Amino acid sequence: MKIISYNVNGIRAALKKGLLDWISSADPDILCFQEIKANEDQFDIQLFKDLGYEYNYWFSAQKKGYSGVGILCKKKPVNIFYGTGINYMDFEGRNIRVDYNNVSVMSLYLPSGTNQDRLSYKFKYMDDFLEYINDLKKINKNLIICGDFNICHKAIDIHDPIRNANVSGFLPHERQWLTKFLSTGFVDSFRKFNSKSNNYSWWSYRADSRANNKGWRIDYVLVSENIESMLSDAFILPNAHHSDHCPVGIKVDF
Repeated sequence: MKIISYNVNGIRAALKKGLLDWISSADPDILCFQEIKANEDQFDIQLFKDLGYEYNYWFSAQKKGYSGVGILCKKKPVNIFYGTGINYMDFEGRNIRVDYNNVSVMSLYLPSGTNQDRLSYKFKYMDDFLEYINDLKKINKNLIICGDFNICHKAIDIHDPIRNANVSGFLPHERQWLTKFLSTGFVDSFRKFNSKSNNYSWWSYRADSRANNKGWRIDYVLVSENIESMLSDAFILPNAHHSDHCPVGIKVDF
């Protein structure tokens, strides 16, 4: 099974940049989207069905043109869960999950901390999300959490750790939270296979950041520890140019 996660920074814009051709070529079994920035009636879901994703699910923010997540599936899931049941989270359309008999796959879009108010919101979200996942693990032992965490975990995950030390996305509290999250029973799939620097998933649109590879690795596929032995690969796809992010993914054998 190939699972890919992609923050498309506006699905309508990404479609105009050749997203469908890329999906056809990449051919994942499950594709998780973040930051779709659209309601389901604002784009043609039949386009995805025509590619073999008969089962596609969308959870948009109440605010139009903002946030939102989705999941495309080739095989029909047993259950679909929209949101977390935590109102202030679900208002912004940041979580959607599909359950199969042997695994649950979630698309997550964690908030960014663009100012002090949003940073406080992000910290609250982080704490409540961890509690939610800890409860979910009691029911679903095999979890795969795909998405934009808006956090670089370690210095290796950011192009300039010194100058960005006080920037949201690389703050000590954020990094410590991700360490804590992983310690509860998750594996950073990419780092299982690749320990090298200069591997990023997001680049600013400013100052030719992408061309100069001045990026951040803030997109992850985290898997439950009991799935780790089933992983055969984890990867970043920097040649996909439909967004300021690029796709990340795994191959897993159930």
